[in-house]
Amino acid sequence: MRVFVKEIDPKYVSEDRAAALLGIPRQELSRISHESGFGHAELSNGHEELFFTYEELRKICQLSVQKIH
Repeated sequence: MRVFVKEIDPKYVSEDRAAALLGIPRQELSRISHESGFGHAELSNGHEELFFTYEELRKICQLSVQKIH
């Protein structure tokens, strides 16, 4: 019996996971993504889902720090 494991691309993070890593609500990340242009949509399981690179997450963190100071 063969078991196929779905390959996961470690360069991309789903919107849910990105929100958890950044410690912000998914809705807030969606707003930031819309305003900044970070993230890209892909079809996943028949619906559109937003994905981020780790570099984009780093830039979102930098934007957050700049707004605080």
